[in-house]
Amino acid sequence: MSDPMSRRPVVASLGLMPLIAGTAVRAEGSVGIVETKKFTTTNFKLQGGAVLPEMTIAYETYGKLAADGRNAVLLTHGYTSSHHMAGRTTANGAEGSWDGLVGPGKAIDTDRLFVVSSNMLGSSYGSTGPAFLNPATRTPYGPSFPDITLVDIVNAQRVLLEQLGVRHLLAVAGPSFGGYQAFQWGVTHPDFVDGLVPVVSAPKGSGGEAAVKSLVAQLARDPHWNNGWYYDNGGITATLTEMRIATLKRYGIDDQLAARFPDPVQREAEIARRASAWAHVFDGNSLVTLRKASVRFDAAKDFGRMKARVLYVLSRTDKVFPPSIAPGVMAALKAAKVDADYFEIDSEFGHSASGLDAAKWAPRLKTFMAGLEKRS
Repeated sequence: MSDPMSRRPVVASLGLMPLIAGTAVRAEGSVGIVETKKFTTTNFKLQGGAVLPEMTIAYETYGKLAADGRNAVLLTHGYTSSHHMAGRTTANGAEGSWDGLVGPGKAIDTDRLFVVSSNMLGSSYGSTGPAFLNPATRTPYGPSFPDITLVDIVNAQRVLLEQLGVRHLLAVAGPSFGGYQAFQWGVTHPDFVDGLVPVVSAPKGSGGEAAVKSLVAQLARDPHWNNGWYYDNGGITATLTEMRIATLKRYGIDDQLAARFPDPVQREAEIARRASAWAHVFDGNSLVTLRKASVRFDAAKDFGRMKARVLYVLSRTDKVFPPSIAPGVMAALKAAKVDADYFEIDSEFGHSASGLDAAKWAPRLKTFMAGLEKRS
């Protein structure tokens, strides 16, 4: 099945560094050069009753699966980022967003663990989403793409894992929307996973349907929007770029770039450059699809089903999921008799702290992972 987004260069989220010529040999502690793989299945039924005739999930793997299929870790990514979380890509040498945490000898140790990082259903980095061609019409799904839920996203991952021979997960870990997925895994497939590491995230979405309407109204400002049918109408990259600039600033990019770009004018230019690169990759209808899923997400109501241990991680300066939410989340987990611990990253990097300040919480993650391995 053709994916019109796949013809565009994949750009990972923030702070990516170019691959230096001649460095194809794996650096110490790195998983090395990685490539995106794809898995396709048919007739995937969604929670709402709709069926995707074909469903593709893009993913990367690091490490080796044990013979019993039980040494696996699933990495889940954020709302607007990709599944490239470790090593460097074959396409442009971009470094994975959690490269400081995943690799030989690192907190998630690929010398012992088989790590799967999947692009979630509905996203724009190779998995089936609104920009994919509808087999029935041979045109992009666009705004007609069926509504999906967090349950659908984790069920798609479950199908992928089973295809790869994974029989059990040691852990599911991820930031932001990836944290949503980790929580959802814990209540949807409680017997399949031992540990959850939701980072800069929460167990329930926010904003409600008003947030979806607000997002659509922002996108509709673009003269090419055409009720979401913009694929042959010039695209909406200008509006997406403006929106991305605002998002990056909310995530704390000014502080992240201050040392490299002390001149405010140069810093603004760099932010605009990154935003534009993202806008040429990410599909506006994917934003809507995933926003709908997020505002309807609520794993907290099912905490009583959870059997996995939890390491809940927030960032001191995060404005998206501030540490002030931690007491309520931890109290709800404890009330459900979930074995849960909390860690706060002392970082100036806000919502992006988990990757950019990996060293500040890697020891705590390593201890948590070692505990899971010991009990497995």
